[in-house]
Amino acid sequence: MEKDLITEQTINDVHSKECRVVYIKENDIVTPAARDRARQLGIEISTGKPPAEKNVHATEPVKEKMGKVAVGSDHGGFKMKGELVSFIKELGYDVIDVGTYSEESCDYPDVAYAVAYSVAKKEAWRGIMIDGAGIGSSIAANKIPGVRAACCYNEFTARNCREHNDANVLTLGSRGIGIEVAKSVVKIFLATWFGGGRHKKRVDKIIDIEKRFLS
Repeated sequence: MEKDLITEQTINDVHSKECRVVYIKENDIVTPAARDRARQLGIEISTGKPPAEKNVHATEPVKEKMGKVAVGSDHGGFKMKGELVSFIKELGYDVIDVGTYSEESCDYPDVAYAVAYSVAKKEAWRGIMIDGAGIGSSIAANKIPGVRAACCYNEFTARNCREHNDANVLTLGSRGIGIEVAKSVVKIFLATWFGGGRHKKRVDKIIDIEKRFLS
């Protein structure tokens, strides 16, 4: 009988569908990380035939959820943008390149807006913006309702902004990190799932702050 590997991402996939029980086959292999994640999220792992009820999920081989990624930069991040666009495509994602398209001087808020707008309007699943330091673009992108932009500079901050903050836009500083670090940050940002649970309560409070000023 064919075996499925139940990983931490499997559990995250189940959680994203708001299921509370995941049914697996008796010979499926469940990784320790998957069991820990299930305990953390309050998801039961069970064997047997799943009932026709809501909030249960029968597993099947999990494929990484791919989406379009909007990528932009100012003149300072133009070279890095070109390398990251190729890298993101190699990872299997579609890319929407919103500019800039040369090293001619331009203003980062304009391009950061284009990236954030694409995400807010759901034209893109995630957004990535590169300028000199990454800070200004993060500030500009966060002015768009529905956008949670994070300026990241290592793997820890990339993972944390996704797991804890459900960030949907990543900003990078081309003058602060090299291309290999940037690639590792991008890869983790795109592959990491939101943790939910106690983190959802806190992200909801961020959203409530935004709503106060929109009302």
